[in-house]
Amino acid sequence: MRVALFVTCLADTLFPQAAVATVRLLERLGHEVVFPEDQTCCGQMHVNTGYPDDALRLVRRHVRVFAPYDVVVAPSGSCVGSVRHQHATVARRAGDERLAGRAEEVAARTYELSEFLVDVAGVTDVGAYYPHRVTYHPTCHSLRMLRVGDRPLRLLRAVRGLELVELPQAEQCCGFGGTFAVKNPDTSTAMLADKMRHVLATGADVCTAGDASCLMHIGGGLSRLRAGVRTVHLAEILASTEANPAGGAVATPATGGAR
Repeated sequence: MRVALFVTCLADTLFPQAAVATVRLLERLGHEVVFPEDQTCCGQMHVNTGYPDDALRLVRRHVRVFAPYDVVVAPSGSCVGSVRHQHATVARRAGDERLAGRAEEVAARTYELSEFLVDVAGVTDVGAYYPHRVTYHPTCHSLRMLRVGDRPLRLLRAVRGLELVELPQAEQCCGFGGTFAVKNPDTSTAMLADKMRHVLATGADVCTAGDASCLMHIGGGLSRLRAGVRTVHLAEILASTEANPAGGAVATPATGGAR
């Protein structure tokens, strides 16, 4: 299957290893991955902070860039949630019904990574090996907007060597929420403290999730505690094998594709 990678801003600028792992995983499973180089931010932060005109321009670009592809995959429930639940609304509020229709078409072909693997590719055992004690944090957008359910857990349970431990009160938000953490720092910090306490209670070596943004928030807090618990994106765990363990990915530029 030919898959277009929607890399997301955070993966592009701060966590490229999640994007590289996504490509490596999909290619290992036999898919052709292409990287549309004209892609930019999906516009979620512009919508959420009240800049509809800027968001509209980004929606137009996103639709133009990804319309040619039958399948679009992103290592982010948050950004896929924006594509599905915000893009058409932004277009309609601007009075552009044609753009809204095209946005809905692109959204219907856009998947968060675990959704694509389980629902489209039809696999739960991706041939991964990751010998660590791991707990999973279900991020808010993947949980409540996309309703990915237990798909990430089914994928993790099939990873050889991995011991999956349940996260207490897993459905509680970690407190990031994009600009929420900036605008409401005290509340955000309190929520983060609860999340870290639950992560530490599992005795896990690694906390994983499908969104780099939440992992950045949780990982930042854990690092300040010097707790010894790492945060690792779900894609990195699923891409890990005995021959190519997580953290070993190296990004190399390629025209029209990602390797």
